[in-house]
Amino acid sequence: MSGDRGAGTLVLVSTPIGNLGDLSPRALEALAQADLVCCEDTRRTRGLLTHAGLKGVRLMSLHGHNEMARVEAVLAHLAEGRTVAVVSDAGTPAVSDPGGRLVSAAAAAGATVTTVPGPSAVLAALVVSGLPTDRFCFEGFLPRRGGERRRRVEVVAGDARTAVLFEAPGRLAATLGDLLEACGPERRVVVARELTKLHEEVWRGTLAEASAAFAERDVRGEVVVVLAGDPEADRAPDDPDIVEALRARLEAGDSLRDAAGLVAGAMGVSRRRAYDLALALRRNAEP
Repeated sequence: MSGDRGAGTLVLVSTPIGNLGDLSPRALEALAQADLVCCEDTRRTRGLLTHAGLKGVRLMSLHGHNEMARVEAVLAHLAEGRTVAVVSDAGTPAVSDPGGRLVSAAAAAGATVTTVPGPSAVLAALVVSGLPTDRFCFEGFLPRRGGERRRRVEVVAGDARTAVLFEAPGRLAATLGDLLEACGPERRVVVARELTKLHEEVWRGTLAEASAAFAERDVRGEVVVVLAGDPEADRAPDDPDIVEALRARLEAGDSLRDAAGLVAGAMGVSRRRAYDLALALRRNAEP
């Protein structure tokens, strides 16, 4: 579908995460009409297109190692008014997959950027988890090791929102163990494996149960972990919590005003409330 010379169209097309029957008619049409289809693995995408009855589609590899190098070539096609479709191996492009940098560059160049929505492992796992869906965050893959991993785990553990994470099957047990240590044994978790495929599994329980269940298990296939939010994260601090924080600051030598200001900022309460409690704490401590 070649257009007049000028800014072309970049189309992000969602593809099945397992069941090939999930390729939508609109996605099929977009892939058939595109002048070029950028994909992670040309062999995998060619197999999908062949299964759908499409032949002669022009493919270009675009993956995590060559995306930046491919941007200029794609922009050249768009500058000619052409339509370029982007797919990942499975699911929605640019969601923990290549495509994001290309989208930014195409939009900056004045191309039309649009999407054919469809399968997403993130949303599929979230909606079948049974955990709250009104507020959630997507964390992708956690760092594999070191301080960066510990910091990210701590952030996830302390978030009030339901968290969705991707994980490699060989690292699932370690990740569940790290989450158990950070969140405690009773936090709810769901492990969704091979979604939409023949051996789909949705495991639900606590982190303690999950860590035990997957510790020695030979896990295979695509894995998504859905973690319940921290029930304490959105709880407004009550007076005893504020008083304890104030006591620590005062014992460290802070003035009433400084202690109240620091605690108010850290706990998200008014300076007046913190100062009044600090004053009452000081008075109660006087002989």
